[in-house]
Amino acid sequence: MGLSMTEVLAYLGDEDGASAAEYALILAIIGASIAAAMLFLGNSISGAVNNAANCISNHSTTNCG
Repeated sequence: MGLSMTEVLAYLGDEDGASAAEYALILAIIGASIAAAMLFLGNSISGAVNNAANCISNHSTTNCG
């Protein structure tokens, strides 16, 4: 039930696994970039959303630029 040497060499020479690993690395980099952007921009976005919510709830145009 063991694998022959030619089957093992064919498995090691297969490039599909390398492509999957490269895609996983790209996804990890994109995910880390999104997480960093959320950390650095989170307070700015939160402040802008709160300002907009206050302008809407107060029916005011002052400081709603």
